[in-house]
Amino acid sequence: MSVNKPIYKILDAKGRVLIPREARSAAGMDYGDIVRLDVQNGRVSVKKINIVEVGDKSPEAVEAFVHAAIREMPEESQIAIAVRLLELIQQRKEGRHG
Repeated sequence: MSVNKPIYKILDAKGRVLIPREARSAAGMDYGDIVRLDVQNGRVSVKKINIVEVGDKSPEAVEAFVHAAIREMPEESQIAIAVRLLELIQQRKEGRHG
């Protein structure tokens, strides 16, 4: 497939569309990458980004930032963060904060 020629895809019931492997590869996109969607004049563009814009505290931006940061951490740090998250969830279930 040529990435310079239009690609037609059907939007599913949840609004999702698959970006073909060849197009993702040409754009340097890989599993777990952060992408930014922009809408202008009825057109949606998708761009891979390496860092979420400073000041964007939306849940989606925070999640994307955390996910990207964790991917670069050593496994020991990833495990420590996972343990802490599980502790926080357990505390919430028990009605405590910490």
